[in-house]
Amino acid sequence: METYGADPASGATAPYATAFSADLTAHSTSGPPADGTTATYGAGLPSISAPALAAPRPAVPAEPATAPAPAAPTAAAAPAELVTFTARETPSTAFSPGVYGGSWLPQDAGHSTQAERVVAFARAQIGRPCVWGAVGPGSYDAPGLSQAAWKAVGVTLPRTIQDQWGAGVQVSLADVQVGDLVFFHDDLGHVGIWSGDGMMIHAPGPGALIREESVFFAGQSAIKGAVRPA
Repeated sequence: METYGADPASGATAPYATAFSADLTAHSTSGPPADGTTATYGAGLPSISAPALAAPRPAVPAEPATAPAPAAPTAAAAPAELVTFTARETPSTAFSPGVYGGSWLPQDAGHSTQAERVVAFARAQIGRPCVWGAVGPGSYDAPGLSQAAWKAVGVTLPRTIQDQWGAGVQVSLADVQVGDLVFFHDDLGHVGIWSGDGMMIHAPGPGALIREESVFFAGQSAIKGAVRPA
């Protein structure tokens, strides 16, 4: 039989190749054969001490991040002092419905005379309804308006037209002044308040509105005369 590893040229046997003996027992070691099923786990591995096999050391939790300390508060600047401007008060001259009696306008409201204040009161009633027997403040009849206008400056007049005719000094139309009362018809059936420049303020009659118009609205012949309340 040809030996494995023989040199093809010389036929010499290589040093590492030997002839295999037919006796199989010659190649076994002394003693019982090793039991493959009971081999010790880890045989042939380096010996590791017990402490090295201990449970792994738990990881140390990382320390929580520390928030930076708040900066020391700085002194806040004092708020600027507010300067309040108060508008100069002006005395009101507007007529307030429901307010009646007493001096309606102060002396320094632009109406220097008593008569001018009478006319100012009467003019403030323009547009209000004329109602028979009404004396204000929401509506008036003719003598009710003249009575209320003069009462606003502290002068008391009688309630009826006929009585108002005798409650002052009679003046001619050439001498009439603002605030004077102008009477109409021979029976003194109507009265108005002279407002200047041939105009008057009056309550024409039931169903109409208080207005300012010419003293000649009914014709010059309808004018009876004028009276200046005392």
